[in-house]
Amino acid sequence: MKAYVFPGQGAQFTGMGKDLYENSALAKELFEKANEILGFRITDIMFEGTAEELKETKVTQPAVFLHSVILAKTLGEDFKPEMVAGHSLGEFSALVANGTLSFEDGLRLVSQRALAMQKACEITPSTMAAVLGLADNVVEEVCASIDGIVVAANYNCPGQLVISGETTAVEKACEAMKAAGAKRALILPVGGAFHSPMMEPAREELAAAIEATTFSTPICPVYQNVTASAVSDPNEIKKNLIIQLTAPVKWTQSVQQMIADGATLFTEVGPGKVLAGLIGKIDKEAVTANA
Repeated sequence: MKAYVFPGQGAQFTGMGKDLYENSALAKELFEKANEILGFRITDIMFEGTAEELKETKVTQPAVFLHSVILAKTLGEDFKPEMVAGHSLGEFSALVANGTLSFEDGLRLVSQRALAMQKACEITPSTMAAVLGLADNVVEEVCASIDGIVVAANYNCPGQLVISGETTAVEKACEAMKAAGAKRALILPVGGAFHSPMMEPAREELAAAIEATTFSTPICPVYQNVTASAVSDPNEIKKNLIIQLTAPVKWTQSVQQMIADGATLFTEVGPGKVLAGLIGKIDKEAVTANA
């Protein structure tokens, strides 16, 4: 079965999408429509902007979403997903790709999500850190032992877990992870504590926008970050998408479930090859490709 996967924040690079814009009339039309919807020329930042400009959450999230979704649309007849999944922000790209959301509604929600997250990041000093070389349960136990808010946020692949929370709690957790035998515990250059209770204000704001948006029955199931299982019911998809902001991204578990359900080829759609790399670490037999 053909599985299509969509990357999240962190996959962006200067020049992303420029070849699509220049070589496809459909892509150009969709990028220009996106500029109108967003109220600024995001294409200028994507194609010519600095890494610093691209790193702003309000730019990064729509940029990665647009690259993925427009690339999927230019595949035309070749794009026949039997299952989809996206990493964090990538879940919105996956939901446009499988017909749950329209292009326009998907972009509006991603833009609102980015702005809400940026606002939430400004309330309390918060951050994320990558922990390498520890079992998931050890990372969870260390987080639970720390005073303050710090939780497991991204289950990326075995031996690679991202933690998230208040800056001081994350720093303390990093020291404790090293003491517990982690190869590395590294603070990440991110704007705040995504997929943690620190995102509660953003979750509330985004919930209202999601509730007001039409979700259609998809052409194939989405394996959502929150459940790591196949979901096709629009109301359930909505509910899980709202929870996603404050809940961990169960990427390892999602990929394992997709393989158990018959995925034979994982095609990454979007900038970079981050997910293909993670999938190879989750299952050495998995076959990956890039769109």
